Amino acid sequence: MKNALILTICFCTGILLSSPYASAADKILPHPQIEVVTSEGTFKLELVTKEAPKTVEHFLRLVDSGFYDGLIFHRVIAGFMVQSGGYTPGFKLREDDQSVSNESGNSLTNARGTIAMARTNDPHSANSQFFVNVVDNERLDPQKSSVSGRWGYTVFGYVFEGMEVVDKIAAVQTSPQGEHQNAPVIPIVIKKMAQISYDE
Repeated sequence: MKNALILTICFCTGILLSSPYASAADKILPHPQIEVVTSEGTFKLELVTKEAPKTVEHFLRLVDSGFYDGLIFHRVIAGFMVQSGGYTPGFKLREDDQSVSNESGNSLTNARGTIAMARTNDPHSANSQFFVNVVDNERLDPQKSSVSGRWGYTVFGYVFEGMEVVDKIAAVQTSPQGEHQNAPVIPIVIKKMAQISYDE
C-alpha cells in the first residue's frame, strides 16, 4: 500500500509538471545564466528564479527573442550604476509591450554586482531596462514603514564573471545627449545577449 501511494504521488507530480497549464516559470532552470557581450568586453549574469520568478521569466523572454542585441548603455554614472535595455545607437527608444510586477520585497538588496530592473515612479512599470549596481545601493531597496514606506527596485540576479568589464563601462566619459544626462560619449553596445547552455 505504501509503495502504491508513493507511485501515485510521483505519477500525479509528473502530470502537474508536464501540464500545459503550469507556469512558464516552472520550466526555467533554477539559476539561468546569461552572457552579455558588449563593445567593452563580456560579463556573465546568474539570475535568481526563486526570489524573482516573474522578473526572471520576463527578462529571459526578452533575451531569447534577441531584444537586447544592438542596444546601448545609455545611462552610466560612476559610483552608482550602469543602465541599458531601452535605446539603440542614436537614442531610438525600444520598448517591450509588457511590464512586470515589482518583486523588490524578495529580501535581495541592491548590492555591488547585482542586476535590477529600472522603472519610473510607478513601482510596477519595469519594462525592458535594467541596471548593474557598481556600488552598494541600499537606498534602492524597499522600505517597510507605515509612514515612509516605499517600493524598491527589483534585484533578480548578479554578475558572477566579468565585473571588471562593468567597472570599465562605469568609468567611461559621459556627457549630456538630448534628454540623456549621463550618456557615454562613445556608444557602448550590447553585441549579443544570450542564455549560456552547458549541454554537451
